[in-house]
Amino acid sequence: MNTPLGRRTRVLAATAATAGLVLVAGCSSGGSGSGATKTAAGGVELVKAGQLTTCTHLPYPPFQSEIDGKVQGFDVSLIDLVAKNLGVKQAIVDTPFENFKTGAFLNSEQCDLAAAGMTITEERKKNVDFSDPYFDATQAVLADKDSGITSLADVKAKGKKLGAQAQTTGEDYAKKQGFDPVSFESSDAVLSGLRSGQVQAVIIDYPVVQGWLKDKANADAFKVVDNLNTGEQYGFTVKKGNTKLLAAINKAIADAKADGTYKKLYEKWIGPYDAAAASASPSAS
Repeated sequence: MNTPLGRRTRVLAATAATAGLVLVAGCSSGGSGSGATKTAAGGVELVKAGQLTTCTHLPYPPFQSEIDGKVQGFDVSLIDLVAKNLGVKQAIVDTPFENFKTGAFLNSEQCDLAAAGMTITEERKKNVDFSDPYFDATQAVLADKDSGITSLADVKAKGKKLGAQAQTTGEDYAKKQGFDPVSFESSDAVLSGLRSGQVQAVIIDYPVVQGWLKDKANADAFKVVDNLNTGEQYGFTVKKGNTKLLAAINKAIADAKADGTYKKLYEKWIGPYDAAAASASPSAS
């Protein structure tokens, strides 16, 4: 499934990730009609009454993607918890990924927060405020089984083409290693490029690769040839200075980890839960 490049900045329905959270996305105490307040529980100011508006970039499974016409995934489920605590519902806006670096849609008050499997970096902190880390991420190199590639270094040694998603830390890492990767607009486009032979290997977040390999056709055609422990952590972002919403997000993350909800969501969307699940062996490159 490729994402049409023109399909951006549209509001999408979000659904809860587990049976126990079925009512989360539809829960609202403020309402969105005339005269409805934009202030949620805890004094959190919202850009639209009755909803927590989340900017994301689709598709990026297992964190957010459209399933049966609704946006679902690990990030969506965690933000549903925030929305529930605020007494509102979550609404999702699909936007270009470059806006997450600049905080443009947060600053223009089109969204309350951004949730897009985004790595916390010092450069990005200049433009947005990050939540506490909610996911430890690593990069993986996925290659065609017939390519003869055995590591990231081998991609270069064999003169093969490497693909990456544009504006991501995976692309940045590849460039730092001396690659000139083929840039793709979305994770789906990255996989399509590998399938079509446009590239023979790709570098992207390991959880994304895990999701791809659940499909037998992908597992038969491709294999992970390298795990790169880059020390990355994901965070949600808010407009600089939005301390009340940031506190609400951090509380939801902490509570979910304490009461077992985080583990359940992790197992549903990512895979078997392990405190060291995201750690990887040092790269052979």
